[in-house]
Amino acid sequence: MANLQIPRFMISAPQSGSGKTTIVCALLKALIDRGFKISAFKSGPDYIDPMFHSRVIGTKSRNLDIFMLGRKTVRYLAAKNSFGSDVAVFEGAMGYYDGIGASVESSAYDLAKTCDVPVILVVNGKGVALSVAALIKGFKEFKTDSRIEGVILNNIKPLTYLFYKKVLEKEIKVKVLGYFPVMNNCSFESRHLGLVTAEEIKDLQEIVDRLARQAEQSIDFDALLKICKSANPLRYSPQAVRKLGDVKIAIAQDKAFCFYYQDALDLLKELGAELVPFSPLKDKHLPKCSGIILGGGYPELYARQLSENKTMLSDIRDALKNNLPCFAECGGFMYLLEKHVDNANRYNWVGAIAGESFMTKSLTHFGYVYLQAERDNILCSAGEGINGHEFHYSDSTANASGFIARKKSGGKSWACINISPTLYAGYPHIHLWGNPEFAKNFVASCCSYEKNAHID
Repeated sequence: MANLQIPRFMISAPQSGSGKTTIVCALLKALIDRGFKISAFKSGPDYIDPMFHSRVIGTKSRNLDIFMLGRKTVRYLAAKNSFGSDVAVFEGAMGYYDGIGASVESSAYDLAKTCDVPVILVVNGKGVALSVAALIKGFKEFKTDSRIEGVILNNIKPLTYLFYKKVLEKEIKVKVLGYFPVMNNCSFESRHLGLVTAEEIKDLQEIVDRLARQAEQSIDFDALLKICKSANPLRYSPQAVRKLGDVKIAIAQDKAFCFYYQDALDLLKELGAELVPFSPLKDKHLPKCSGIILGGGYPELYARQLSENKTMLSDIRDALKNNLPCFAECGGFMYLLEKHVDNANRYNWVGAIAGESFMTKSLTHFGYVYLQAERDNILCSAGEGINGHEFHYSDSTANASGFIARKKSGGKSWACINISPTLYAGYPHIHLWGNPEFAKNFVASCCSYEKNAHID
């Protein structure tokens, strides 16, 4: 067991839509402007919020998901990625106590406990007065170890804040750290999978700069940093990774395919993979490689453009026909199908898997799942498994039966995932640190392919 002394805090809220991501970005930028070196983390499986963090801090933000990773690995990755930082900033997901089903398991509260993080609660002050005191008191006292040490009030006027601060600090033993007013043109747009990605907001830097200037005016950073420094040393167990070889793996990275867990990619690199980025939207050919990764994202928004890049479609189809190892999740899996159907339009995609994808009007198989292999495959042997997550509005005619998915919150189960000795392709998202053997087996398969194919 090792210890890391790292000042840290978590921004959480009573519910989604309270302004967590906006305020986190404001605080990140303000702290960087003050000369602090920052590491950033997101509770849960969300891919998009870490993209915003990363754009602000200039280095990758990380997901810490207790269900998919386990507490031991969460603590290790939090410590590993905080080395050399002055402050670690965590963002909670949903409401502070919202976990799996009716429990607090895998909630922001669970993460705060696991990593011993002081919590700042962001509360929307619009349309309430003294009732906000009851709300905050309830959250602070709901659990005796709530770790809620401070409050930031959102969407209120400066004069209203003075009233709130006096009342709250009298009624509740919590530090009121400041407020944010209503800021027009500083919110982030949403769509069917949550916020639009940071890459799509052209004036993101200007928005973040305005938010940081506001934070400097209305947030008590001395008090915030005092709470940060009150955190106990982070206790963790180091986890060693042994390099398997040197191998090039092509990874799709563009607006259509952008959902990746950075720690999972880092694990592949530690195992010996050189990840070679390419764009199925813009590049004409697949790079020379001994494996391919197709992550999730928004391929349905770029269906026509993907279908028109025929040389890329042909390269990937031929490569998989020749047994190039492939790991494809959600949008990446959809791209490997023969067609994508959008109303009356039918777009030809790779065609490495027979079938088609199509959009639905609601989430399909939403939530955490345990995935157990029915047969031996590129990632694991029959009977082995990994925790995962599904979040998609599309469905397909080729969901296959390589794994059985079982809901964590109930008894429902279903078949999923196309598998072979060289292929893993299906809707569920997994985090390779959830079972590092999956990553080792994928890299080993790529090394074997390279040895047999003599890739330069």
